[in-house]
This record gives sequence, structure tokens and C-alpha cells, in this order.
Amino acid sequence: MDQYKNMITRQRKWMFYLLALFVLGWGFTPFTRIFLGLLLGTALSFYNMWVMQRKIDRFGQALSHGGRPAGIGTFTRLATAALAVIIAMRFEEYFHLMAVILGLMTTYVVIMIDFALFRKQDEQKEVR
Repeated sequence: MDQYKNMITRQRKWMFYLLALFVLGWGFTPFTRIFLGLLLGTALSFYNMWVMQRKIDRFGQALSHGGRPAGIGTFTRLATAALAVIIAMRFEEYFHLMAVILGLMTTYVVIMIDFALFRKQDEQKEVR
């Protein structure tokens, strides 16, 4: 379970770093619409990741205690994505729609990169 908690912490750190990078891009580059779109999408993607991690934790606890597990929040994540797109379409002068959509996918990219990096480290530890 410690490995799972470490993974969650790493992924949240990476998302905070990306959010900080997008804030800097918004403040110091002329591409404000793009960076605001990335910021909106990534912020809601970060919320989705938090909800998914919390639901997966509860799912695992319910299974380990023999209870009936609840869902993992698919509807919530879809509704959040729809909200991001609606905001971007309503305020087109501030948010770039494609950047919002790319921002919504950042959680999954962070999860895949985290998995690849730390899987490689685990393999190197096994060889030693």
C-alpha cells in the first residue's frame, strides 16, 4: 500500500509542476489563450485524477473488507470534461478549445509516464 501512496504523491507533484508551468506560460508569453486553455483543462484534469484516486482507494478498501464496492466515478469525470468544454466554448476569447482538450488529457499522460519511469526502476532493482 505504501507503493500506491507514493505513486499518488508523485503524480500529484507532477500535476502541480505542470500547473505552475502553465501559469508561467500564461503570464510571460504572448500565447495567453493557449496557456489559459491548458490551465483550465489541466486543473479540471487534476480534479478528475484526485476523484479517481480517492474512488479507487475506497474501491480497494471495500473489496478487502468484503463489502460491495461503489463505482470509480466515470460519470463525474465525464461531467467535468463536459464542463471544461462548455466553459471554453462560452468564453472563446479567453480559452483555446483544443488546449482545454489537451489539458484534460494531461492526467493520463502523467500516469503513463510515471508508470513507465518507475516500472523501469523496479526492473533495474530486480536485476541487482
